[in-house]
Amino acid sequence: MKILTTLKPALPVIGVVFYFVLISSTKHDKPRVLIFEKTNGYHHESIAAGTKAIEKLGAENGFDVDVTTDSLAFNTSNLKKYAALVFLSTTGKVFGPDEEKALQEYIRDGGGFVGIHAATDCEYDWQWYGDLVGGYFKSHPRQQKAKFIVVDKTHVSTAHLPDTWERFDELYNFKYLNPDVHVLIKIDEKSYAGGENGDNHPMAWYHEYEGGRAFYTELGHTDESFSEPLYLKHILGGIEWAAKMK
Repeated sequence: MKILTTLKPALPVIGVVFYFVLISSTKHDKPRVLIFEKTNGYHHESIAAGTKAIEKLGAENGFDVDVTTDSLAFNTSNLKKYAALVFLSTTGKVFGPDEEKALQEYIRDGGGFVGIHAATDCEYDWQWYGDLVGGYFKSHPRQQKAKFIVVDKTHVSTAHLPDTWERFDELYNFKYLNPDVHVLIKIDEKSYAGGENGDNHPMAWYHEYEGGRAFYTELGHTDESFSEPLYLKHILGGIEWAAKMK
């Protein structure tokens, strides 16, 4: 009886401790996204605006955001923390062999990838990456207004968009396009000067790739893009889909 008398007061305390441990772990259970913004080529000034915008989207939509320019962050133990990786206008050669292997393992383990704008101007000598992001940049004409045709509005990144979305941006031509992606948005080359991909000129797409998910949008060269509500909802949908939040 003495033992029972001693234990009884402790039981509520144990319950309270367990409750607070549970609440504490739940608070840190939000999905986490890593913005990667290393450039070894042209550095887009809009990266700064894009970073702030995605951090704000995270705060408003229930996911945490980390930011790095360090390719050494791409190691197996670190990448496990992230539901999706956002390549925000990365350019040039950004990885060595170990980082390439870590990214492949991350995707093959079900990770999410989001490429924004110049993410297709990156890792030209690594075809696996080209297939993941979905294409490689070739050239662009002067920045101008054009008509974007939304060909699939069933995806969370495009469901809110008008059928024809007219906006100003820097408009890429592509020298390689992965034929296995699912196209969301095409550009009408008759609506601007300098298009080189013809009637089938995709500008946003998604696909499942080697066990993971990848989304890409060409849009997002200008600072103004990252204060544009339709565009912000577009990239939010891409992040949520890649991270399996939606």
